[in-house]
Amino acid sequence: MSNLFWILLLCVGLVGCQSWKDSCGAEAKPPLRAIERAVDLRRFMGDWYVIAHIPTFIEDEAFNGVESYRLDKDGTIATTYVFNNGGFDGPLKTYRPTGFVHNRETNAEWRMQFVWPFKAAYLIAYLDDNYETTVIGVPDRDYVWIMARSKTIPEARYQELVKWLTDNGHDVAKLRRVPQR
Repeated sequence: MSNLFWILLLCVGLVGCQSWKDSCGAEAKPPLRAIERAVDLRRFMGDWYVIAHIPTFIEDEAFNGVESYRLDKDGTIATTYVFNNGGFDGPLKTYRPTGFVHNRETNAEWRMQFVWPFKAAYLIAYLDDNYETTVIGVPDRDYVWIMARSKTIPEARYQELVKWLTDNGHDVAKLRRVPQR
């Protein structure tokens, strides 16, 4: 066997032995997980106001953010995300990705398709028992959304959710409150 084979085998072995290390060698967190209890999809549908987020590039200046979900007959989730860009009177931006329930046991792990054929994992990482507040995240924690059924939530509740984010490995220094009015 060639030396190249043994070098490749050694590299594969070393990569396989690393436990959640990032590219700099620091301990990295395992991927964010969806909640384990079942989500009642019909109850989850409707409007959710974005209270705060670690934003994607398209929403880094969002105001009045609202994400709306509708369960279609084929089981997909028609999603509409609207916000004013740059201010309360800024231009209205509208995005309409399609959601696909990926984990049918819990309904808490979705794939969102913004552009065919690509789908991205989105997780219902937190949901209160009354379906009044939720946290939606992505496995690598680069983006997260705190959402509620109302435009505002009490400050104490907001701080509880920020603590939840911190406890679950999010960089809350990147968290941005989304102004709502």
